Order: sequence, then structure tokens, then C-alpha cells
Amino acid sequence: MTLLMEPTLAARALSAATEITTAALSGGDPDAVLDSVVHRAAELAGADLCLVMVRADDGKVSVEAAHGTHYEDPRGVVLPAESAAGQVARGGVTVVADDMTVDPRTAPYVPSELRRFGPFAAAPFGSGGRVLGALAVYRERSGRPFDEATVEVLTAFAAQVGVVLALAEAANDRHRITLYQERERIARELHDVIVQRLYAAGMQLDRVRRRMRKRFAATDATRLGEAIDQLDQTIEEIRHTVRELRSPEPEAEKPPSTDLAESARAEVRIAGELLGFPPTLELSGELADIPAERADHIRAALREALSNVVRHSGASETRVTLVRDANEVRLRVRDNGAGVPQDVQTRGLRHLEERAKRAGGKFYLNSSPSLGTLVAFELPLDKRAS
Repeated sequence: MTLLMEPTLAARALSAATEITTAALSGGDPDAVLDSVVHRAAELAGADLCLVMVRADDGKVSVEAAHGTHYEDPRGVVLPAESAAGQVARGGVTVVADDMTVDPRTAPYVPSELRRFGPFAAAPFGSGGRVLGALAVYRERSGRPFDEATVEVLTAFAAQVGVVLALAEAANDRHRITLYQERERIARELHDVIVQRLYAAGMQLDRVRRRMRKRFAATDATRLGEAIDQLDQTIEEIRHTVRELRSPEPEAEKPPSTDLAESARAEVRIAGELLGFPPTLELSGELADIPAERADHIRAALREALSNVVRHSGASETRVTLVRDANEVRLRVRDNGAGVPQDVQTRGLRHLEERAKRAGGKFYLNSSPSLGTLVAFELPLDKRAS
């Protein structure tokens, strides 16, 4: 196209594009930025209506923003890929019609909301590989057609602003992913550090309560029990917070992984301090790339199983086995103690059974006074917990 830009009009277009670029790249509200685009484009083209149409994967275009006076709101209207706007969005070439209701390129695809308009021009909204859709302007059927200089200014404006919005969208995606990664880091620290310390403190208090039961006054024993219950409740609240921090997860992101072997060593080390002897830990398979969701289930099962050993078993030997193969992760915690007493509340173990079921895994418990206790927890690697 021959350069026909009228200097004043070109200067106005550059000023408008600069204003929109500043708003988009500074994190302005996307809807407000699009509203500014159609408002400025209508002013530049002397149009009665301006629309931003965004292209979908199937080639159809939908109206996302509109500016004009005395018109039926066309936002949400979808045009087929064969329409002029669809071809502009796909092919990157501006289309101009003196009267779109009779022009054979456009007439078959004019929706009822736009039949009052005649002169029409649609330019690619972006350029190169960053075309988001089409920027279209309209005049009443009695209005004059868009001249070549106006179309050239519109085309340049649409290309520049479209590219800027594509870049801003990509920057927002990167920011969203960075924010998610920071949330994941906080969640991991809460889960692996804070919960672990609270768990250890609760176990130590429970051990003191059991050893000093006869020396405590009834009211003191009750207070200590309440403190332990509050610690357990705090742990559950933190776990809930962790789940909230990890949701929603960006669809494009692969679920983060965690080193389950290191987590298992930490859990076993704490249990050993409370038991007075180190449990045996056997690890097999690659445990450094377990998806965090899977690892959290295994870690919870290990923590609950060791908690029962410390609180109820009276064991002198405890063995933890953690195995990962191509299909699943298997946890076994076995002790030679007196088993889980029948009169002991096993809410935690029931929660593990429910957790395994929701996650598509298996849980079973075998406990007797003569044989000790075996807790087994298995999870497939290819199915996420709900």
C-alpha cells in the first residue's frame, strides 16, 4: 500500500498507540485496555462503530470489545472463519468494503446486529505470528466509505496495538506462573518445615503426658491434652492452607516434583528421637521426581504410621520401606510392638484409608498384640488425587 498517511492523523495514531502500550505493559485491566483500543480506533477512523474480534483455534472470531453510539451491543457475537473478519484474522490482510451488506465477500456473514451499517474496514489485530484477531470499523449505511489514508492508519494502529497486547498477555502468563511457583514454594515450606516441627512438638508433649500421667493433677493433664489437640488442629489448618495455595494450578505447568527420599529421612529422624532408637529406612527406586501431590499423600501416611508407633506400640524395632517403580509408590511401616489398642481413637488411620481411596490407591492395616503392626499405603503415579 502506498504511504498516504496524513501527518496529523498519523501523529494522533502514534499518540493513541503509545497510550495503549503504556496501559497494557503496566498491567492495566485487559477489558479497560480493549475498551480504550476500540474507542481510539473509532476516533481515528471517524467510525460509528469499532469492534475488536478475537480468533479462536477453529478460526471463528468473537466480538470482545465494542465502541459506538446508538447500536445494539454485538459483544459475544461469533462470526465464522469464512467471514471477512475471520479471513483477516487468519490471513493478516486488511479487507475494505463500501457496503458490507451487498459486497459478496461480506454480505453472507453480516449478523443482524450489524445490518444497519454499510462502509466497513477490518485490519489484522497484530502482525506476523502475533495476530490476535481483527480490528473492524463501521459507518452507517448512509456514510461515506473509508478512504485509503484512513485504512492505512487503521492498519498500522491495529498491527502495533495488537502486538503490544499479545506481548502483555504473554507477560501476564509469565507473571501468573511466577506467582504460582512462589505460592508453591511457600506451601512447601509450610508443609515440610512448619508442619514437621509442630508434629514433633505434639509428639514430645504426648510422650511427656504418658510418662508423667501419674504425677499430673487431673486439671493439668486435661490442659496438656487440650494443647496436644490444638497442635493437631493447627496442623490440619496449615495443610488446608497448603491445599489452597496450590490451587488453581496453571494448566500449562507440569505439577511440581519433590524429593520424597529426603522427606522420608526427616520423618524417620524425628520418630527416632521420640522412640529412643532409629527406625530402619529402606529406599528403592527414583524418589526425587515424585509429583508433589503424590508425595504429600505418601508423606502423610508415613507421618501417621510413625505417630502410631510412637504413641501406642511400645516397639523396640521399626522398619520403613519406600519403593518406587514405573507404575506406583509403595510404603510399608512395620513394628514389633503391641499393636494398636482397640480402645484407641484411630481417626488418623481412617483418614489415610479415605485419602488412599480418593487418590486411586490402596491402604491396609494389620495389627495384633503378638505380631505388631503393619501399615501399607500404595499410590499409582499416573492418577491425581481429587
